[in-house]
Parts: sequence; structure tokens; C-alpha cells
Amino acid sequence: MQAFCVNSLLSKLVTLTQEREDVALEITLLRTLADFIATIHGEKAKKVVIYHLSDEKKQLLSALTIDEHKAEAAVSDSLKQSIINCFKSGEVRLHKETGDPHIKLYPLRNPASQIASVVGIDAQCIDMHLDVAISLLLQIYQNFTKLINDNESDTLTGLLNRKTFDYKINKILTQMQNTAKRKKDKTDQAYFLAIFDIDHFKRVNDQFGHLIGDEVLLMFSQLMRQSVREADPLFRFGGEEFVGVFECTSATDISMVLERFRRKVEQFTFPQVGKITVSTGYTVITEFDTPSQMIDRADSALYFAKNNGRNRVACYEQLIENGLLELAKKEGDIEIF
Repeated sequence: MQAFCVNSLLSKLVTLTQEREDVALEITLLRTLADFIATIHGEKAKKVVIYHLSDEKKQLLSALTIDEHKAEAAVSDSLKQSIINCFKSGEVRLHKETGDPHIKLYPLRNPASQIASVVGIDAQCIDMHLDVAISLLLQIYQNFTKLINDNESDTLTGLLNRKTFDYKINKILTQMQNTAKRKKDKTDQAYFLAIFDIDHFKRVNDQFGHLIGDEVLLMFSQLMRQSVREADPLFRFGGEEFVGVFECTSATDISMVLERFRRKVEQFTFPQVGKITVSTGYTVITEFDTPSQMIDRADSALYFAKNNGRNRVACYEQLIENGLLELAKKEGDIEIF
């Protein structure tokens, strides 16, 4: 029986470490915990869920369940307070409530060692030995997510790095292709790729030095994070060039998002440096794009913005429609003379 339990745990760990995406990884963790508890306890736990704080005031909770359902957490006021206290203390808690099953709450830390979420498990199936095993499994999960973060993130800014871009964008393209095949799915969502370039950044390095230049890049990346949704991946491609992938309902929405960020940078005062601006080029992503095609289009729009006054946002498709850019050839096209 002991050997069976060890083999079962190792099998769950193999499954867990095959994922890289945040939500998919959390769902795999929930299933791993549920299966592991069932193996040890003899029956599945009635409740295995991950709670997230969904507002800045740390009062609203969202819950991710084993069936991939994420919604506002429907919990009692007392359980909600216990979860919030777990976030604040960073300590394992046992929530007891009359008439309801007891819930064991385990805090999960992100790669920055902050409490990012709380795992709630039906405590009726947890004895002392299983509690230790669950805690160790969660520690392995946290170590694994830190390794992923270290491998995929830019050291200076904490944004995703260049080598992670192809993996992330290909996942999005696959999702778009699958969605297009299901006619019943909504079709009003669109993806856009934007390239951001800090205007005259070389002057910052030349005048103030690379240390101050790094501070500007760090603050710029923080402004980016504050300006977009958490679900929209942001990348640092190197130097002063950044890339974002955004899901919006229309070209009007993405234009508003990028203009809002442009104004935010324009109005921000960077310590010692003062004011800087950003130029942005963006394009619509289609399900049959390659990463290089979409980057080339956004890059063409960016160069147009740079060559026409800087501190502006330019859309590749609009520039083509207005005759301000020539249509870029697709890979494989042959020019005949």
C-alpha cells in the first residue's frame, strides 16, 4: 500500500510538471490534489478549490474549481474572512463553521514570495500524515512555478522574455483556430499584437548612464502592467522594445487601451530623467498568422510612428487602408519582375 501511494504521488507530480500556463497549472494542481487525496483517503474530497483576490481592496474573491470553472466565490461571510486572513497571515488555517464542512486553507506564494492564492480543501478527509503530504506537494508546486518564472521572465523588468513569446503566441493561435472551428462560439473577440518602443532612449543612457536607464525600463514596465489586464501577456524583447498581446472586442477598444497607455507614459515624471514618450505599432492577429508575420506588420506600423513625430500609436491595417504603407508580403510570396 505504501509503495502504491508513493508511485501515485510521483505520477501526479509528473502530470503537474508538464504544464506551464498559469490557469492550466492551477487546474492541474487541483486535480492532482483531488486524485492524491482519493488515493490516500479512499474517497475524493468534497471541496478542492483555489481562491484569488479579485480586487485591489482585497475584499472580493474568485474561485477556480476542478472543472475549470472560475467565478466569484460563493462562500459564507465567515469563510470569506478566514480566506482573507489566510492571505494576510500566510499561515495554514482550519476554518470551522456550524452545519458546514470544515475547510483547511493553505496559502500559495508566487515567485516574489507574496501570497498569490489560497487552496481550500475539505478538512474532513485530512489527517496529520495527509496534511504533511499536501503541504509538501504545495511546496513542490511553488518551487516549480518559481523555476518557470525564472526561465520565462526578463531579469530586469519581470515581464515575459523574448524566448517565451513563440510558445505563448502559438498557444493563442491554436486557441483562435479551435474557436474558429466552433461556429457556436462568439466571434466578436479579436487579438492584437503591439510593439512599444521608448522614444530617444539612447539619449537617456548617454546622458544619465545605464543604471538610470535600467530604472526607466523598470518603471516603464510597471506602468505597462498597471495599464493592461493581468491576462494580457507582456514581453520585453530587449533594450527599450516591448511587446504586448491583447484580447479585445474591437479595433476601437485596442486603440483606446494603447492611447491610454501612451498618455500615461507621457504624463509620468521619471526620477532624474523627467519626461519620456513611447511610440507604438500594432496589428490584428489572424488564426493563420506566423509569429514573424505579425511582428513584421506591427514593426512596420511602429516605424511609421517613429518616422512621423513619435509619441503616437499606429495601426498597420489602418495605415494600409489609408495608403500610408505598402502591403507587406507574406512568407513564401515570390516577387516577379
